[in-house]
This record gives sequence, structure tokens and C-alpha cells, in this order.
Amino acid sequence: MLTDDSPVSKDPVSRLEPMIGGWQVLFYGLGSMLGAGIYALVGRAADSLGNAIWLAFLAAMIAALLTGLSYACVGGRYAKAGGAAYVTQRALGRPAISYITGLAVMMSGLTSMATGAQAIAENLTKICGPVLPVKLTAILIVLLIGCVIFRGIRESMWLNVLCTLVETAGLLFIIAVGMRYWGGVNYLETPPLATGSGSSLTLALVLQGAVLMFFSFIGFEDILNVSEEVQNPKKNIPFGLIGAMILATLIYMAVAITAVSVVPWRELAASKTPLMEVAHRAAPWFAGIDRVYLGITIFAISNTALLNYLMGSRLLYGMSCQGLLPAILGKIHPRRNTPHLAIIALFGIVTLLILSGGVKPLAEATVLLLLVVFTLVNLSLVVLKRRAEEPKDGFDVPLIVPILGALVCSLLVVVRIHQAFTSSVTGAALAPLIALGIFVVSFIFYLIMRQSSRERLQR
Repeated sequence: MLTDDSPVSKDPVSRLEPMIGGWQVLFYGLGSMLGAGIYALVGRAADSLGNAIWLAFLAAMIAALLTGLSYACVGGRYAKAGGAAYVTQRALGRPAISYITGLAVMMSGLTSMATGAQAIAENLTKICGPVLPVKLTAILIVLLIGCVIFRGIRESMWLNVLCTLVETAGLLFIIAVGMRYWGGVNYLETPPLATGSGSSLTLALVLQGAVLMFFSFIGFEDILNVSEEVQNPKKNIPFGLIGAMILATLIYMAVAITAVSVVPWRELAASKTPLMEVAHRAAPWFAGIDRVYLGITIFAISNTALLNYLMGSRLLYGMSCQGLLPAILGKIHPRRNTPHLAIIALFGIVTLLILSGGVKPLAEATVLLLLVVFTLVNLSLVVLKRRAEEPKDGFDVPLIVPILGALVCSLLVVVRIHQAFTSSVTGAALAPLIALGIFVVSFIFYLIMRQSSRERLQR
């Protein structure tokens, strides 16, 4: 029953089987973070940071790692499919907050899937021609991914490993062919001051770049939702999550150093495809490299869609076990051992999102909500660490880590909202308004479900 004075069960009965090992967790996290976005992000960062892009990645990793360490701690100790919804409920005991938290995480995954599926369809059109309408192709792609996830967690993980290896190989190739250019530029050079003299490299500038780069690390949080299926989660979740963040940082920094070493930062900033420009100059002998990287982009986006779909299905299952969603979504297929009804429900929702169009503002809004979720998870860990009866074994972090993590994420929320309402770009304020709308609608849904639960109990 969904009431604040009658909290959701802290230990729902699980029927998911632990099949994921430590290295698979690492590939899961790495695949979630390494996406097609890095190919455009380098150009955007070069515009404000010049050759010092690598510093922004380092600062962003430090900021993101604060929350990553918190997630590694709660993921190891509370290995439940509900993820953030379960942790916030256990710590705060407020079903309304847990319900809204779960829906915010789910919406971030669904909008990412909808935009990603359409991007895959558009890229396939460039390779194969317009065989089918883009929206229909996107829906078929989501259906295919859903079939893999229905098949089983083991099959999903192996597909993730394949896609992650492909997208990582694309970035490692750029590093390999461009490494001979390393050392040829000043890696602390930034765009000149408005006066035209001196360097503008300051802590404020690096932090400004870190705000932009922070979002290239988003994805590590998805591990929390599959933690129930991880073998020895107290060991493997911290290993995989922290290892993935460190590897992603090293790759990002190496790509950034390579990019500014091969192509002057001003040209990177002006290019629509900055890393492709790097590849063309560093490997002029590679004929057809554009089509190869188009294929890599398809693998990268497909991997993101796969992991978001997997995360969403486990989140629906976990929230159902908590009593936050209808019990039917918690059913497990007797042979495949997957939450098949949750998978079908997600397919229907994503199909509607694809057909509706205009998903981009919704996706930007859910990123803002995700930062709020990060703040709540950090605060929840603070509460849990101070509670004597909570488990203290396994991976642990000092109390200052979740406190700083909450401060960083809440600050990023403020920065994003301020940028949206002060920007001269038309429609920039739409994302925070949509985020507020999602919050209100989620709370209304919660009230409806709570009333429905009360009526069932009274019969």
C-alpha cells in the first residue's frame, strides 16, 4: 500500500538470478559512458578551452567520481533491481520520493532510447538508402533490442561487450594514429582573453568545461538497476563501476590530447565532425573511413539503447516489487528468467515516444532530473551510513564523499537552470519547465496509485 506511514517493504522477494561477473559490470559501465556524443563534444569544448580540453575531462571525472563512489557503495550493499528508487525508500522512507525518483530514472532511459533508435535509423538510411520510413525502422530496432533482453541477461551482456569493444576500438584507433603528433602543441593554451592578450586558463574556466564534460560520464548509474543480477555485488559492483569511470577518463583524455595535437583547436571548434577531421588528417591512407565510423556510431548508439532498455526493465520490475508500480510488472518469465511484461510495457512507451516526435527537449529535461536523482542518492547514503543497523561491510566511502557528491550535483542543477533561463537561445528554458512538469505528473500518478491501493485493501 502506497502510504507515507506504511513504508514499502525493504526486502522484496527476488526471482532474478545473479549471472553477471565483475568484468561484465565494467563493460556495462564503460558502454554506458562511451557513446557517440564524444565525437561532437570535443569540438564544443575546444571552443572555450582550446588545447586544455583534457583538464576539463579530468575535473569532470573527479566531480562525477564522487557520485560514482556513492553508487558503488550502495550498489554493493543494497543489490536490488529498483536501484535509486529502492535506496531512497530505504533511507528516507517516503514512497512519494521513491516513486518520483524511479520514474525520473526511467524517463531518462526511455527518452535516450527513443532518440537513439531514431538516430540509428537515420544512419542506416545513409548506408542502405531509405528502405523503410525512419520512425518505423526505429520501432523495429527497439523491438529487436527488446527481443535480446527478453532472451536473457547473459545474451544482453555479451551483446553489450561486443558493442563496447567496437565503440572503444573506434576511439583507440584515433588515439593510435594521432599519437605521433603528441607533444607538438602547448596543452595549456586556451582562447585569448577578450582584451586580446594573455591566457584565460583559470580555475573558473576549467570548472566551466567540467560542467560540460560531466555529462559524458552519465551512464554509470545504470549499474545500480542490474545489481540484483550481479554475482558477489559487494566486490564486483565497485570494481566494475569505478574501473569503468577510470577507463573512460583515460580514453577521453587521450582522445582530447590527440585531437588538439592533430588539428588546431580553432579548427576543431569550427568543425561539425571534429574527431572525423582528426581521423582524416592522421590517417589519410584510410579510404572509406567515414563509412567505418558511421558503422561504429551505429554500434555506440545501439549499445546505449540496449543498456537503457535493460536498465528500464529492471527498474520497473524492482519498483513493482517495492509496491510502487502494479504487481504485474514484477512477473518473471518461467523459462527465460526475465521481467517479460516490464519489457513489453517499455516497448509500448518507447514506441509512443518515437511516434510523438519532439523527444529532444524531453531528453534534456530528464538529464536535469537525473542530476536531482544523483543528489538524492548521495543524501540517502549519508542517512544510511549514520544509521547503526545498516550493513557496514563491503566497499565503503567516508561520509564526506556523498556529502560532496550531493553538493556537486545540486550545484550542477542550479547551473543548468540558470543557463536555461539566461540563454538567448529560443526555447532554452523549455527543458527545466518540462522537468518540473514530469515531477508534477509523477506525483499525481503516485497519488492515484496510493488511492487505488487503499480501495483494494478496503474491499
